Amino acid sequence: MNRLMSWPEPVVRVQSLSENGIGTIPDRYIKPISDRPALKSEIHDHLEVPVIDLQNLFGKDPALHQETSRRISSACRDWGFFQVVNHGVSHELMKRTRAVWRDFFELPLEVKQQYANSPSTYEGYGSRLGIEKGAILDWSDYFFLNYLPVTLRNQSKWPAQPVSCRELVAKYGAQITKLCGRLLKAMSINLELKEDYLQNAFGGDEMGACLRANFYPKCPQPELTLGLSSHSDPGAITILLPDPDVAGLQVRKGGKWITVKPFPNAFIVNVGDQIQVLSNANYKSVEHRVIVNSDKDRVSLAFFYNPKSDLLIEAAKELVNEDRPALYKPMTYDEYRLYIRMNGPCGKTQIESMKSNR
Repeated sequence: MNRLMSWPEPVVRVQSLSENGIGTIPDRYIKPISDRPALKSEIHDHLEVPVIDLQNLFGKDPALHQETSRRISSACRDWGFFQVVNHGVSHELMKRTRAVWRDFFELPLEVKQQYANSPSTYEGYGSRLGIEKGAILDWSDYFFLNYLPVTLRNQSKWPAQPVSCRELVAKYGAQITKLCGRLLKAMSINLELKEDYLQNAFGGDEMGACLRANFYPKCPQPELTLGLSSHSDPGAITILLPDPDVAGLQVRKGGKWITVKPFPNAFIVNVGDQIQVLSNANYKSVEHRVIVNSDKDRVSLAFFYNPKSDLLIEAAKELVNEDRPALYKPMTYDEYRLYIRMNGPCGKTQIESMKSNR
């Protein structure tokens, strides 16, 4: 664990590189040819991530409720991703929270540097994932903070500037946590489990949650790099508030990369690796990545809803039988997320390595 105490080399802020007006990106950010973003001709724009209206999910009409549940289930099985509207989170709060993070990234470097992070917890202002010396890096900066459990929530580690940041993050986190609970309930029912099964299996009131505010600066050679390399999310579910003006998220489907077009006032939801394990791969996490562009900076907010860190996560007994034995070895979330903290984003290699030998 000592390796996780500090970064292997001095950290360079990507925003500073971008604002210095460089015409070519440093070699450290140039991806191997096979990992570079696809040309426009290869992007399949006719395929779109499902958009689901949650208004009827817990309404009084059983037929409409069932149809909404069916759409969520279908998206979890076929895509691992979907967008949600009428989700119960205030549009004004969404707008203000995203704007306050944009304001944070526009502060002078010396102010942001007060929150510089280390790989031991990742909390604070960062510019890399993984601790391999000489690794190829992503074209992004971020701010990472713990929201749940409350015992890990330390607002003194959250930005004091802009002055409204801490208050907005607290309000935003409360509303997103409520949305996560509703979605886990729907997923449990769709898997023919008790409605509170997933929430309880992941720790009930002791579940974890973190927020990562992502800043993707303008890039002079976007065809050579990525804002975030291909990966699946290690936790339970992720709720992403995308930049409304610039698309950047790409989802892998059928071996092709599909650019997600953000729907107005929608969140993008994706299934994490722990739901894949617990559902015995009835629901699957999906590889995704972020592309950058030469014209505009992007800001997005990813809210990760995660299992209690020391709980053993394994397939639900109700979803295991002779024909379909448990596909993955049991593991605590603490053990699991150590992999991405050490190695950075690596496609789906981590969950594949957990496959049981039976």
